[in-house]
Amino acid sequence: MKNFEENLDRLEKLTATIKQPDISLEDALKNFEEGIRLARKMEKDIEKLEGKIQILMNNPKLDTDSPEHTVTPELDLFADADEMTGTAGAPDKGTRQ
Repeated sequence: MKNFEENLDRLEKLTATIKQPDISLEDALKNFEEGIRLARKMEKDIEKLEGKIQILMNNPKLDTDSPEHTVTPELDLFADADEMTGTAGAPDKGTRQ
């Protein structure tokens, strides 16, 4: 985040410099180009942060020991399965499973 703040500070300085009445057209153009590059990079940084926020908002369960590790919900799909065969047993007569 520090890098973002440094880029924002630099962008503000470039903007102030461009607004000065005694700046040459060449210098203004050079500052403008640098400002555009910074703005695009900052936009990408913001998009990454928004993505992380969306992930956090959609996965509110976090491991208390490690905030970076999300807890995966466990599904009980095969709770009745036999450990030896991996099946739930033979179907009742006349029914499909």
